[in-house]
Amino acid sequence: MNPRQAAQHFADTWQHGWSTHDVDTIAALYHDEAVHTSMPFRPPHHGKTQITDYIRRSFHDETNPRARFAVPLVDGNHAAIEYHVTTDQATLSGCVFVTFDPDGLARTTRDYWHESPNATDLTHAPGE
Repeated sequence: MNPRQAAQHFADTWQHGWSTHDVDTIAALYHDEAVHTSMPFRPPHHGKTQITDYIRRSFHDETNPRARFAVPLVDGNHAAIEYHVTTDQATLSGCVFVTFDPDGLARTTRDYWHESPNATDLTHAPGE
């Protein structure tokens, strides 16, 4: 899978998977030895098992998630993808940076995001 296809697949899978809390489908995007960093000062999650556990914990208290992911910006095997998620509890906006392996699996991911309790401004989509 070329990096542009991998990035779009990553965005589409996360958008659907987050909206439905489908942790297993999202986890399938990651290489077994992938490393994910959620926010710059948090310790990274090493390996698909730790990443899957992190995603499951993150989804645990969310209700009624609605996720939207922008068209990925791709350069070589790297992509940047903005996202916007609303739940009954909060609104979260951020960007994920992904490095793909030759098979299209995520080897490294890094998120930068901000969460606002009960924010309701949905007047623009990611990337606008």
